[in-house]
Amino acid sequence: MTAIDILLLIVSVFLISIIVLQNSKDDVSQAFSGEKSELFANQKQRGIELWINRATSVLSVAFFILAIIATFFVERF
Repeated sequence: MTAIDILLLIVSVFLISIIVLQNSKDDVSQAFSGEKSELFANQKQRGIELWINRATSVLSVAFFILAIIATFFVERF
């Protein structure tokens, strides 16, 4: 394993952890019943929700970039 692989693994674990911490905006019953969802309603995020949202965005971009970089360092046999 190279340093890029280890960094990619660490970022992916943090990304999964941050996503699990996020609050769900819909009930499961509404998702499958066809009721009108207010998922995209105008709601400002404040405090910890704002921080978790920004951390998710940063980690997602970091994961994407590291995954692309890691493909260039694949050892071909």
